[in-house]
Amino acid sequence: MRQLKGKPKKETSKDKKERKQAMLEARQQITTVVLPTLAVVMRLIVVFVYVATRPTTTE
Repeated sequence: MRQLKGKPKKETSKDKKERKQAMLEARQQITTVVLPTLAVVMRLIVVFVYVATRPTTTE
């Protein structure tokens, strides 16, 4: 049967498997890329705040 323009095609089992695989890869990237990056950014903020607010010794 001919596919009409503008109508979404039905999702096949192959498409569903590919979509699930892509979601699994995205979740793995969250743990391997996003979380370490956030940890580095938070450490930089903490170091910056510490350096900016530490008491200075004047003699």
